[in-house]
Amino acid sequence: MASRHLDRIFGADGRAVIIALDHGLIDGPCSGFERPGDTIAAVVAGGPDAILTSYGIAARFAAELEGVGLILRSDGSESNLGTPSSGSVGQFFGVEDALRVGADALAVTALPGSPAEAATLRTLARTIGEAHRSDLPVMAEMVPGGFDSPPELRGPDAVAFAARLGAELGADFIKAPYCEDFVRVTSSTFAPVVILGGSKGSEAAALASISDAVDAGGAGVAMGRNVFQSENPTAMTRAVAAVVHDGASVEDALTILGG
Repeated sequence: MASRHLDRIFGADGRAVIIALDHGLIDGPCSGFERPGDTIAAVVAGGPDAILTSYGIAARFAAELEGVGLILRSDGSESNLGTPSSGSVGQFFGVEDALRVGADALAVTALPGSPAEAATLRTLARTIGEAHRSDLPVMAEMVPGGFDSPPELRGPDAVAFAARLGAELGADFIKAPYCEDFVRVTSSTFAPVVILGGSKGSEAAALASISDAVDAGGAGVAMGRNVFQSENPTAMTRAVAAVVHDGASVEDALTILGG
């Protein structure tokens, strides 16, 4: 399905390094992303497969995004200007908008196990149907319980359930939280699964979680702050790509980052 688009997101090895630059939708001009053009240029220089971003960024910085796959964030949530965001509040942009900016896929968030489950699953299913009529892939960001989920919804059972649900609804690939025993997620989901973000706290921890996920059958990573808030976003992107595509160890990746 839609292999031309997916080939711009996934490498020949079936894996993808996706850098998420959609944080301005919630956080505005957050640290490291005050000047989007500069951030995009630094990230693209590191060799990602695709960028996940907003409609405004995709339209305004088309030249800087040339040469990488483009995933358009179709939905949104409350901003962090007031109370912290609680998750997706509905669809902002659709298939025609994605095609207008040359996107290779749409990203849609669903929150099974949360109060927003029904609404977000309906949006996901509707968007997949509309997108596939135009041969446009959909990445389902499946977050069990929402972004502030309780511990019981962060483990492999819940993540595997959510990822499989996204595949059952027809998503072409899944973005899901990393968890222990990640092989339980990948082995029970018949669509490629990339992990959401990577561990926070240190570059070594982030790279280790990516390495573990790939070893468990994961198809790569979609991460943002760990890259664009790094002291060297280009080197961090390059280090992540080495882990995902070249099988580099965490130690070797840290050498790339240090160099």
